[in-house]
Amino acid sequence: MNTESAHDKAVDTTGTKPGDAADLKAIAQVVATVERTQRAKDPDGFLALFHPDALWTTAHGKVLIGLDAIAEFTRAVLPTATWDGQVTYEVAHTQFLRPDVAAVKVRQVYHSPSGDTAGAPLYVMTKQDDGRWLLHACQNTEVRVD
Repeated sequence: MNTESAHDKAVDTTGTKPGDAADLKAIAQVVATVERTQRAKDPDGFLALFHPDALWTTAHGKVLIGLDAIAEFTRAVLPTATWDGQVTYEVAHTQFLRPDVAAVKVRQVYHSPSGDTAGAPLYVMTKQDDGRWLLHACQNTEVRVD
């Protein structure tokens, strides 16, 4: 049962500065692409979102350092992943650490017939010279309800 209120779903832009609207939109687009590529089981689309020196920690604690390690893991796991339901990703909070570095808290929900479960990823993203935002240091955390 989903008990989130409309207020809980609001995007928190605390820490943003005036004029960041284009960056916020670009960051949200990266998160939307994570969702789309996960649903489509598209490793190439997913991997295109990463900086070459990225660090990724999975929800189960596997640490992957560098795009080669992330690619090896993703190509082995994503195409054969099975789940009955859909996953959604939504920007919950963005805080610019510098104009070209943002900490992005993501609300991740797995919707399945047996009920919803959640994840709480944190993406540190960096803005490239060409204006693209890439995933640079990411931690995905499974949310457990005790």
